[in-house]
Amino acid sequence: MLKDQELKFSVAPMMDWTDRHCRVIHRLMSRRARLYTEMVTAQAVIRGDRQRLIGFDSFEHPVALQLGGNDPALLAEAAKIGADFGYDEINLNCGCPSDRVQGGAFGACLMREPELVGACVAAMKAAVAIPVTVKCRIGVDDQDPEAALDALTASVRAAGVDALIVHARKAWLQGLSPKENREIPPLDYERAYRLKQANPDLIVAINGGIRAPAEWAGHLAHLDGVMIGREAYQNPEILLQADLLLFGEAAPVTDAFAMLEALEPPIAAHLERGGRLHAFTRHLVGLFPGRPGARLFRRHLAEHCVSAEAGLADLRAAVAHVSRYEQAAVAA
Repeated sequence: MLKDQELKFSVAPMMDWTDRHCRVIHRLMSRRARLYTEMVTAQAVIRGDRQRLIGFDSFEHPVALQLGGNDPALLAEAAKIGADFGYDEINLNCGCPSDRVQGGAFGACLMREPELVGACVAAMKAAVAIPVTVKCRIGVDDQDPEAALDALTASVRAAGVDALIVHARKAWLQGLSPKENREIPPLDYERAYRLKQANPDLIVAINGGIRAPAEWAGHLAHLDGVMIGREAYQNPEILLQADLLLFGEAAPVTDAFAMLEALEPPIAAHLERGGRLHAFTRHLVGLFPGRPGARLFRRHLAEHCVSAEAGLADLRAAVAHVSRYEQAAVAA
């Protein structure tokens, strides 16, 4: 069972973005944010290189594993593996609209099969002692969002789901790309609010289009949690505000410069294992918005931090381009 406020603030699972290196960066800026892996299919967890696919550092806690799939037995097996790895939560993806998941009839396709989603949740709940949650849309294609979301909620509630994270948009499986599905379908936060009103004892968090910290409290007046996605990745310094605004606690570091200093030991350990600097620096291009030198910082990352030989000196040289004192009105 999820404890009070554990889902109050989280960073969304994002394919190709929220890998283990990105999560370390985010954790350095917020102790309290709940972090999520990229979606990993149940079959990949069972049959693939588990350490590469779902390995993580204990520093990342609290961290959840998001699974993709539609077979209750396979999902239960993958959930058990994730729990044994030490994850704090298993999340089932019922919202991704990509061609890949459509081909496998999972992700957002599962919005059409609430009974199957309930069976998947029940199987995972029986396999693990940690919380099992679902991340979904409000519907797909021509579904009525009232009926579709209610049906999914009733099914997973009966299965014992611990929380529902609602991306407050429909997904259009035909005619829109995954990127367009994150931007074009209109947001309907009120639908998520009505869901919570109808299910007051169910933990409900919201996702989709949430950016400025000023928006967080407004959603939390209606719901149990806020999950931010692209904004956390494209403007990661926003995470520095989360602990103070939502939990009354100081951030782990004072600013992005301090975060980068704290990031050096994890990077050094990664390099010693034969990894590349770019595994971390590709997640840093959103730092320093509006500061003089930010453009030179990004250029230096692109030109000098991608090679196999790049090291901490190259990252420090990139940071040296950025003013520590003067905030500009627009990006440099």
